[in-house]
Amino acid sequence: MAQQHLDRLTSTDASFLHQEGRCAHMHIGGVLLLDGPPPTQQEVMDHIRGRLHLIPRYRQKLATPPLDTGRPLWIDDNSFNLDYHVRSIALPSPGSEAQLLETAALIASQPLDRDKPLWEFWLIEGIEPKPGGSSERFALISKNHHALVDGVAGMDLAAALFDFSPEPRIVDTERLVAWKARPEPSPLDMALAGARDALESAAGLTARTLGAATRPAHTVGALRDSAEGLAELMWAALNPAPETPLNVPIGPHRRFATVRQELADYKTVKDCFGGTVNDVVLSVVSGALGRWLRSRGIRTEGVEMRALVPVSVRTKDDEGSLGNRLTAMRGPLPVYIRDPVVRLGVVSAAMADLKESKQAIGAAALVAVNDRMPPTVLAQASRIQFSTRLFNLLVTNVPGPQVPLYILGRQLEDMFPLAFLPENNALAVAIMSYNGRLEYGLLGDFDALPDIDVIADGIEQSLQELLAIAKRGVNVAAAAGRRSQGPAADMRAKRSSPQARQARQARQARQARQERATRSQNPAAAAGLKDEKT
Repeated sequence: MAQQHLDRLTSTDASFLHQEGRCAHMHIGGVLLLDGPPPTQQEVMDHIRGRLHLIPRYRQKLATPPLDTGRPLWIDDNSFNLDYHVRSIALPSPGSEAQLLETAALIASQPLDRDKPLWEFWLIEGIEPKPGGSSERFALISKNHHALVDGVAGMDLAAALFDFSPEPRIVDTERLVAWKARPEPSPLDMALAGARDALESAAGLTARTLGAATRPAHTVGALRDSAEGLAELMWAALNPAPETPLNVPIGPHRRFATVRQELADYKTVKDCFGGTVNDVVLSVVSGALGRWLRSRGIRTEGVEMRALVPVSVRTKDDEGSLGNRLTAMRGPLPVYIRDPVVRLGVVSAAMADLKESKQAIGAAALVAVNDRMPPTVLAQASRIQFSTRLFNLLVTNVPGPQVPLYILGRQLEDMFPLAFLPENNALAVAIMSYNGRLEYGLLGDFDALPDIDVIADGIEQSLQELLAIAKRGVNVAAAAGRRSQGPAADMRAKRSSPQARQARQARQARQARQERATRSQNPAAAAGLKDEKT
């Protein structure tokens, strides 16, 4: 899908604008560490300038229709200046990785200027060689507003700027016409664009309605699935996430920590115990958070935190387009379980149930409804979506290329993702797989998370616990409650039946009533987060 002048933001894209505030910055990006002598800032700008035609949105800014008559539009920036967006700084000696992460945190602490295209690209020089190495290193820090890209689209941007070999590929520019910004639209132009979008939306709705009328059985099934999905989302909203030290008012300043791990280690654990790599990730994060809570003297018995887990719904038709093509699930983080294998089993079973549920369909139905909402209503709906009542932190896992990438002949060694912090969320955990590695980027509020390194260390410890057991050849998948063949599979089929789902919902309703009754008598005990007695 081409990136055109006067394109309107989708409701999902616009929701990230509505959620942005003085302290809640809605940009994402990455810290890219490369081997080799650093290029000059001019070389980086020339490289980007030669490929800007592949990402037209990088030369476009936001325009808001008069009187908020529709969602914002992307328009060409008549004053576009690449010098503003590509910046360069050098670390003071010794140029350690700790200094690099502090610099990344400072860059993440500053909001993007909405009067300009919503991206920045930083060249960081003066980084010391890695331990045992002698070659120079430098970093690139990318920063894009979430209204511009999601995680997968961010990889599309990387594909435009990076190469698969040390020799830069030749980009055919002979038939390109020199870029010239189209005139900035008048209020009438923007109103007409809004009317055009409304007509296209109405035409699409009419076509879908006619299509539904010709396939009544399929339509009834789709409506039933959507209704069940919306009901499951409402049930999740009625069962709030627990109160934790992560869900506090945040400031504008950030901390950033990283973890390097091997993707093969996650696959070893997955192959031994079952589930998916993402299940192992969530289990490892759960273990780290449990350790962190207990290090603060907080009890974790009975506490199951919730993660907002974005799920890409990008299709082949969306290749080359930016914006957001995602929905979200609320994954369990059972911090109360100290046994690493049992914890993985609980996470795997719960995520399998979520995938079999209709939550994703319900979320997609909400997005379709949001696309037809006026901006004022959409703003309120987006606040509900990011409410801490629904989740404790963001955990996002973005698959990257499993081959080396290069820019200007230098090899990319590490790719640490940078997520974002919604209001009252002091931690976001982003994971990126690249060239055989799985690398974490932990973004935390500066004041709320002075001990963010405890969580980073806990991620390494939690993986090593699972890996040690897996390497001993102990396979306790059946005991941990994961899928297997035979009677266990039959039991799982029974649990996924509509009758079983209704029974579970009834049990959950009774538990919720009991929890509310307990909370009214003793709120601290109900939260399950009392301080340890010394």
